[in-house]
Amino acid sequence: MNTVKVPYCLIAAGGTGGHMFPAQSLAEELLDRGWRVTLSTDERGARYAGGFPHSVTREVVNSATTARGGMLARVAAPLRIGSGVLSALRALRADRPAVVVGFGGYPTIPAMSAALSLRIPRMIHEQNAVMGRVNGVFARHVNKIACGTWPAELPQGVQGVHTGNPVRQAVRERAGAAYHPPGDGPLNVLVIGGSQGARVLSDMVPEAMAGLPPEVRARLRVSHQARVEDGPRVTTAYREAGIEAEVQPFFEDVPQRLTDCHLVVSRAGASSLADITVIGRPAILIPFAAASGDHQTANARALGESGAAMVLPESVLDAESLRRDMREILSDGARATSMAAAALALGRPDAAQRLADLATDLTA
Repeated sequence: MNTVKVPYCLIAAGGTGGHMFPAQSLAEELLDRGWRVTLSTDERGARYAGGFPHSVTREVVNSATTARGGMLARVAAPLRIGSGVLSALRALRADRPAVVVGFGGYPTIPAMSAALSLRIPRMIHEQNAVMGRVNGVFARHVNKIACGTWPAELPQGVQGVHTGNPVRQAVRERAGAAYHPPGDGPLNVLVIGGSQGARVLSDMVPEAMAGLPPEVRARLRVSHQARVEDGPRVTTAYREAGIEAEVQPFFEDVPQRLTDCHLVVSRAGASSLADITVIGRPAILIPFAAASGDHQTANARALGESGAAMVLPESVLDAESLRRDMREILSDGARATSMAAAALALGRPDAAQRLADLATDLTA
Protein backbone atom coordinates (compact mmCIF):
# COMPACT_ATOMS: atom_id res chain seq x y z
CA MET A 1 0.00 0.00 0.00
CA ASN A 2 1.43 3.32 -1.10
CA THR A 3 1.41 6.15 1.41
CA VAL A 4 1.58 9.80 0.43
CA LYS A 5 4.25 11.72 2.30
CA VAL A 6 2.85 14.87 3.89
CA PRO A 7 5.05 17.88 3.05
CA TYR A 8 6.66 19.46 6.09
CA CYS A 9 7.58 23.13 6.62
CA LEU A 10 9.61 24.58 9.48
CA ILE A 11 8.72 28.23 10.10
CA ALA A 12 11.23 30.28 12.07
CA ALA A 13 10.12 33.61 13.52
CA GLY A 14 10.29 35.53 16.70
CA GLY A 15 10.72 38.62 18.75
CA THR A 16 7.68 40.65 17.78
CA GLY A 17 4.20 40.43 16.38
CA GLY A 18 5.54 41.96 13.17
CA HIS A 19 7.38 38.70 12.54
CA MET A 20 4.94 36.30 14.17
CA PHE A 21 1.65 37.38 12.58
CA PRO A 22 2.79 36.88 8.96
CA ALA A 23 4.29 33.55 10.05
CA GLN A 24 0.94 32.54 11.49
CA SER A 25 -0.81 33.39 8.21
CA LEU A 26 1.59 31.18 6.25
CA ALA A 27 1.13 28.35 8.75
CA GLU A 28 -2.65 28.54 8.37
CA GLU A 29 -2.42 28.51 4.58
CA LEU A 30 -0.03 25.54 4.49
CA LEU A 31 -2.20 23.57 6.90
CA ASP A 32 -5.16 24.18 4.60
CA ARG A 33 -3.08 22.68 1.81
CA GLY A 34 -2.36 19.55 3.82
CA TRP A 35 1.11 20.41 5.07
CA ARG A 36 2.63 19.64 8.44
CA VAL A 37 4.04 22.75 10.14
CA THR A 38 6.41 23.44 13.04
CA LEU A 39 7.08 26.87 14.51
CA SER A 40 10.59 27.56 15.81
CA THR A 41 10.81 30.63 18.04
CA ASP A 42 12.19 31.81 21.37
CA GLU A 43 10.47 32.52 24.67
CA ARG A 44 9.64 36.09 23.67
CA GLY A 45 8.19 35.04 20.33
CA ALA A 46 6.18 32.27 21.96
CA ARG A 47 4.09 34.96 23.66
CA TYR A 48 2.75 35.91 20.23
CA ALA A 49 2.04 32.33 19.20
CA GLY A 50 -1.35 31.99 20.89
CA GLY A 51 -3.19 32.47 17.59
CA PHE A 52 -1.33 29.69 15.77
CA PRO A 53 -3.50 26.62 15.05
CA HIS A 54 -3.15 23.89 17.66
CA SER A 55 -1.90 21.48 15.01
CA VAL A 56 1.29 23.56 14.60
CA THR A 57 4.12 22.04 16.64
CA ARG A 58 6.00 24.63 18.69
CA GLU A 59 9.72 24.51 19.40
CA VAL A 60 11.34 27.08 21.70
CA VAL A 61 15.04 27.53 20.84
CA ASN A 62 17.92 29.27 22.55
CA SER A 63 18.48 32.64 20.99
CA ALA A 64 19.59 36.11 21.99
CA THR A 65 20.40 39.51 20.60
CA THR A 66 23.77 41.21 20.83
CA ALA A 67 22.09 44.61 20.51
CA ARG A 68 20.42 44.78 23.92
CA GLY A 69 21.22 44.01 27.53
CA GLY A 70 24.31 44.49 29.65
CA MET A 71 27.85 43.34 29.00
CA LEU A 72 27.25 39.83 30.37
CA ALA A 73 24.15 39.41 28.21
CA ARG A 74 26.06 40.46 25.09
CA VAL A 75 28.94 38.12 25.88
CA ALA A 76 26.56 35.22 26.48
CA ALA A 77 24.51 35.85 23.33
CA PRO A 78 26.82 34.01 20.87
CA LEU A 79 26.90 31.00 23.19
CA ARG A 80 23.10 30.91 23.39
CA ILE A 81 22.79 31.25 19.62
CA GLY A 82 25.42 28.53 19.09
CA SER A 83 23.53 26.22 21.43
CA GLY A 84 20.35 26.93 19.48
CA VAL A 85 22.04 26.12 16.17
CA LEU A 86 23.27 22.75 17.47
CA SER A 87 19.80 21.91 18.74
CA ALA A 88 18.29 22.90 15.39
CA LEU A 89 20.79 20.71 13.52
CA ARG A 90 19.78 17.70 15.61
CA ALA A 91 16.09 18.41 15.12
CA LEU A 92 16.35 18.88 11.35
CA ARG A 93 18.40 15.72 10.92
CA ALA A 94 15.80 13.76 12.86
CA ASP A 95 12.83 15.27 11.03
CA ARG A 96 13.96 16.88 7.80
CA PRO A 97 11.63 19.60 6.47
CA ALA A 98 10.92 20.05 2.79
CA VAL A 99 11.49 23.80 3.25
CA VAL A 100 12.47 26.24 6.01
CA VAL A 101 10.93 29.72 5.98
CA GLY A 102 12.38 32.50 8.13
CA PHE A 103 10.51 35.69 9.04
CA GLY A 104 13.30 37.58 10.76
CA GLY A 105 14.37 38.25 14.31
CA TYR A 106 17.20 36.57 16.19
CA PRO A 107 15.20 33.37 16.85
CA THR A 108 15.41 32.58 13.12
CA ILE A 109 19.20 32.22 13.26
CA PRO A 110 19.32 28.61 14.55
CA ALA A 111 16.81 27.20 12.06
CA MET A 112 18.16 29.09 9.05
CA SER A 113 21.77 28.21 9.95
CA ALA A 114 20.89 24.54 10.30
CA ALA A 115 18.96 24.56 7.01
CA LEU A 116 21.93 26.16 5.25
CA SER A 117 24.30 23.57 6.69
CA LEU A 118 22.04 20.69 5.66
CA ARG A 119 21.23 22.23 2.25
CA ILE A 120 17.52 22.25 2.91
CA PRO A 121 15.54 24.60 0.61
CA ARG A 122 15.03 27.88 2.45
CA MET A 123 13.25 31.17 2.04
CA ILE A 124 12.94 34.40 4.01
CA HIS A 125 10.07 36.84 4.20
CA GLU A 126 10.93 40.49 4.89
CA GLN A 127 8.02 42.59 6.09
CA ASN A 128 9.58 46.04 5.69
CA ALA A 129 10.99 47.97 2.75
CA VAL A 130 14.41 47.94 4.44
CA MET A 131 15.68 44.48 5.28
CA GLY A 132 16.16 43.67 8.94
CA ARG A 133 19.55 42.76 10.37
CA VAL A 134 19.05 38.99 10.57
CA ASN A 135 17.33 38.63 7.20
CA GLY A 136 20.16 40.68 5.71
CA VAL A 137 22.68 38.13 6.98
CA PHE A 138 20.90 35.27 5.22
CA ALA A 139 19.76 37.15 2.10
CA ARG A 140 22.54 35.76 -0.10
CA HIS A 141 22.14 32.24 1.28
CA VAL A 142 18.49 31.45 0.59
CA ASN A 143 16.64 30.22 -2.47
CA LYS A 144 13.91 32.85 -2.37
CA ILE A 145 13.29 36.24 -0.76
CA ALA A 146 9.66 37.22 -0.34
CA CYS A 147 9.08 40.95 0.13
CA GLY A 148 6.12 42.24 2.07
CA THR A 149 6.64 45.88 1.05
CA TRP A 150 7.50 47.03 -2.44
CA PRO A 151 9.80 48.46 -3.63
CA ALA A 152 12.26 46.92 -1.18
CA GLU A 153 15.86 47.87 -0.47
CA LEU A 154 17.78 44.60 -0.80
CA PRO A 155 21.49 43.78 -0.65
CA GLN A 156 23.32 44.33 -3.94
CA GLY A 157 22.87 41.45 -6.35
CA VAL A 158 19.90 39.99 -4.46
CA GLN A 159 16.45 39.75 -6.05
CA GLY A 160 13.13 39.53 -4.26
CA VAL A 161 9.57 38.55 -5.09
CA HIS A 162 6.76 40.88 -4.05
CA THR A 163 4.27 38.75 -2.15
CA GLY A 164 2.89 41.40 0.20
CA ASN A 165 2.41 41.06 3.94
CA PRO A 166 -0.22 38.53 5.01
CA VAL A 167 -3.16 40.03 6.89
CA ARG A 168 -5.58 38.58 9.42
CA GLN A 169 -8.74 36.78 8.36
CA ALA A 170 -10.84 39.67 9.72
CA VAL A 171 -9.03 42.00 7.32
CA ARG A 172 -9.28 39.63 4.35
CA GLU A 173 -13.03 39.40 4.92
CA ARG A 174 -13.23 43.19 4.38
CA ALA A 175 -10.84 43.36 1.43
CA GLY A 176 -11.97 46.05 -0.98
CA ALA A 177 -14.98 47.02 1.13
CA ALA A 178 -16.87 49.90 -0.49
CA TYR A 179 -15.56 53.30 0.53
CA HIS A 180 -18.14 55.96 1.36
CA PRO A 181 -16.45 59.35 0.97
CA PRO A 182 -16.83 62.12 3.55
CA GLY A 183 -19.95 64.22 3.07
CA ASP A 184 -22.36 66.13 5.28
CA GLY A 185 -22.70 63.43 7.95
CA PRO A 186 -20.32 62.11 10.63
CA LEU A 187 -16.62 62.04 9.79
CA ASN A 188 -15.00 58.84 11.06
CA VAL A 189 -11.26 59.04 11.77
CA LEU A 190 -9.12 56.14 13.01
CA VAL A 191 -5.81 56.89 14.73
CA ILE A 192 -3.45 53.93 15.16
CA GLY A 193 0.25 53.57 15.95
CA GLY A 194 2.67 51.01 17.28
CA SER A 195 3.18 51.03 21.03
CA GLN A 196 6.65 52.55 20.71
CA GLY A 197 5.58 55.37 18.43
CA ALA A 198 2.09 56.13 19.70
CA ARG A 199 3.04 59.10 21.90
CA VAL A 200 3.65 61.53 19.03
CA LEU A 201 0.19 60.75 17.68
CA SER A 202 -1.31 61.30 21.12
CA ASP A 203 0.49 64.63 21.38
CA MET A 204 -0.27 65.91 17.90
CA VAL A 205 -3.59 64.54 16.62
CA PRO A 206 -5.94 66.01 19.28
CA GLU A 207 -4.20 69.39 19.00
CA ALA A 208 -4.54 69.36 15.22
CA MET A 209 -8.21 68.42 15.37
CA ALA A 210 -8.92 71.06 18.01
CA GLY A 211 -8.02 73.74 15.45
CA LEU A 212 -10.47 72.53 12.80
CA PRO A 213 -13.56 74.68 12.16
CA PRO A 214 -16.37 74.15 14.72
CA GLU A 215 -18.72 72.72 12.07
CA VAL A 216 -16.11 70.05 11.25
CA ARG A 217 -15.27 69.23 14.89
CA ALA A 218 -18.96 68.69 15.63
CA ARG A 219 -19.09 65.91 13.03
CA LEU A 220 -15.88 64.11 13.97
CA ARG A 221 -16.10 60.58 15.39
CA VAL A 222 -12.58 59.59 16.43
CA SER A 223 -11.24 56.16 17.39
CA HIS A 224 -7.77 56.72 18.88
CA GLN A 225 -5.37 54.02 20.03
CA ALA A 226 -3.19 55.50 22.78
CA ARG A 227 -0.84 54.07 25.36
CA VAL A 228 -2.41 53.46 28.75
CA GLU A 229 -0.42 56.27 30.37
CA ASP A 230 -1.49 58.73 27.66
CA GLY A 231 -5.17 57.78 27.58
CA PRO A 232 -6.54 60.23 30.20
CA ARG A 233 -4.89 63.33 28.74
CA VAL A 234 -5.87 62.37 25.18
CA THR A 235 -9.48 61.85 26.27
CA THR A 236 -9.46 65.23 28.03
CA ALA A 237 -8.00 66.98 24.99
CA TYR A 238 -10.75 65.67 22.73
CA ARG A 239 -13.47 66.49 25.26
CA GLU A 240 -12.24 70.06 25.70
CA ALA A 241 -12.23 70.48 21.90
CA GLY A 242 -15.84 69.26 21.70
CA ILE A 243 -14.86 66.19 19.69
CA GLU A 244 -16.55 62.83 20.15
CA ALA A 245 -13.75 60.31 20.66
CA GLU A 246 -13.17 56.80 21.95
CA VAL A 247 -9.67 56.39 23.32
CA GLN A 248 -8.37 52.88 24.07
CA PRO A 249 -4.95 51.23 24.37
CA PHE A 250 -6.07 48.62 21.87
CA PHE A 251 -9.11 48.09 19.68
CA GLU A 252 -10.04 44.45 19.14
CA ASP A 253 -12.11 45.47 16.10
CA VAL A 254 -9.57 47.52 14.15
CA PRO A 255 -10.58 45.88 10.83
CA GLN A 256 -14.18 47.03 11.31
CA ARG A 257 -13.13 50.53 12.39
CA LEU A 258 -10.80 50.73 9.42
CA THR A 259 -13.64 49.71 7.13
CA ASP A 260 -15.93 52.38 8.59
CA CYS A 261 -13.44 55.26 8.63
CA HIS A 262 -13.15 58.12 6.15
CA LEU A 263 -9.52 58.70 7.07
CA VAL A 264 -6.83 56.82 8.99
CA VAL A 265 -3.91 58.54 10.70
CA SER A 266 -1.18 55.99 11.31
CA ARG A 267 2.44 55.14 11.77
CA ALA A 268 3.93 53.30 8.79
CA GLY A 269 4.52 49.85 10.23
CA ALA A 270 4.35 47.10 7.63
CA SER A 271 1.34 45.33 9.15
CA SER A 272 -0.66 48.56 9.50
CA LEU A 273 0.01 49.46 5.87
CA ALA A 274 -1.00 45.97 4.78
CA ASP A 275 -4.36 46.38 6.53
CA ILE A 276 -4.88 49.88 5.10
CA THR A 277 -4.17 48.79 1.52
CA VAL A 278 -6.10 45.52 1.60
CA ILE A 279 -9.25 47.33 2.76
CA GLY A 280 -8.39 50.48 0.82
CA ARG A 281 -8.59 53.68 2.86
CA PRO A 282 -7.02 57.17 2.52
CA ALA A 283 -4.30 57.78 5.06
CA ILE A 284 -2.03 60.33 6.63
CA LEU A 285 1.16 58.47 7.50
CA ILE A 286 3.67 59.64 10.11
CA PRO A 287 6.69 57.30 9.94
CA PHE A 288 8.31 56.48 13.28
CA ALA A 289 11.62 58.35 13.09
CA ALA A 290 13.42 55.97 15.46
CA ALA A 291 12.59 52.82 13.47
CA SER A 292 15.73 50.87 12.60
CA GLY A 293 17.13 51.89 9.24
CA ASP A 294 14.29 54.42 8.98
CA HIS A 295 12.31 51.57 7.48
CA GLN A 296 8.91 53.16 8.13
CA THR A 297 9.75 56.04 5.80
CA ALA A 298 10.65 53.47 3.15
CA ASN A 299 7.45 51.55 3.90
CA ALA A 300 5.34 54.67 3.29
CA ARG A 301 7.05 55.66 0.04
CA ALA A 302 4.84 53.73 -2.37
CA LEU A 303 1.64 54.99 -0.74
CA GLY A 304 2.85 58.56 -0.88
CA GLU A 305 4.02 58.37 -4.49
CA SER A 306 0.81 56.68 -5.67
CA GLY A 307 -1.46 59.24 -4.02
CA ALA A 308 -2.86 56.75 -1.52
CA ALA A 309 -1.50 58.65 1.47
CA MET A 310 -0.08 61.94 2.58
CA VAL A 311 3.26 61.34 4.32
CA LEU A 312 4.37 63.65 7.11
CA PRO A 313 7.90 63.02 8.42
CA GLU A 314 8.35 63.70 12.12
CA SER A 315 11.02 66.26 11.23
CA VAL A 316 8.36 68.57 9.76
CA LEU A 317 5.36 67.42 11.76
CA ASP A 318 3.37 69.99 13.66
CA ALA A 319 -0.30 70.50 14.49
CA GLU A 320 -0.78 73.01 11.71
CA SER A 321 0.53 70.77 8.92
CA LEU A 322 -1.43 67.78 10.21
CA ARG A 323 -4.59 69.89 10.46
CA ARG A 324 -4.10 71.12 6.89
CA ASP A 325 -3.84 67.58 5.52
CA MET A 326 -6.83 66.34 7.53
CA ARG A 327 -8.98 69.19 6.30
CA GLU A 328 -7.96 68.68 2.66
CA ILE A 329 -8.99 65.04 2.73
CA LEU A 330 -12.14 65.33 4.85
CA SER A 331 -13.47 68.24 2.81
CA ASP A 332 -12.89 66.71 -0.62
CA GLY A 333 -14.90 63.54 -1.21
CA ALA A 334 -13.52 63.04 -4.72
CA ARG A 335 -9.95 63.23 -3.52
CA ALA A 336 -10.62 60.90 -0.59
CA THR A 337 -12.22 58.39 -2.96
CA SER A 338 -9.23 58.58 -5.29
CA MET A 339 -6.86 58.00 -2.37
CA ALA A 340 -8.87 54.98 -1.22
CA ALA A 341 -8.71 53.48 -4.72
CA ALA A 342 -4.96 54.09 -4.92
CA ALA A 343 -4.47 52.37 -1.56
CA LEU A 344 -6.55 49.39 -2.66
CA ALA A 345 -4.46 49.03 -5.81
CA LEU A 346 -1.40 48.44 -3.61
CA GLY A 347 -3.07 45.79 -1.44
CA ARG A 348 -2.15 42.11 -1.50
CA PRO A 349 -5.02 40.23 0.18
CA ASP A 350 -3.61 36.97 -1.20
CA ALA A 351 -0.15 37.43 0.34
CA ALA A 352 -0.36 34.22 2.38
CA GLN A 353 -1.25 32.22 -0.74
CA ARG A 354 1.64 33.79 -2.64
CA LEU A 355 4.02 32.85 0.18
CA ALA A 356 2.70 29.29 0.26
CA ASP A 357 3.12 29.03 -3.51
CA LEU A 358 6.78 30.05 -3.22
CA ALA A 359 7.36 27.51 -0.46
CA THR A 360 5.70 24.81 -2.55
CA ASP A 361 7.82 25.69 -5.60
CA LEU A 362 10.98 25.14 -3.56
CA THR A 363 10.01 21.54 -2.89
CA ALA A 364 9.53 20.66 -6.55
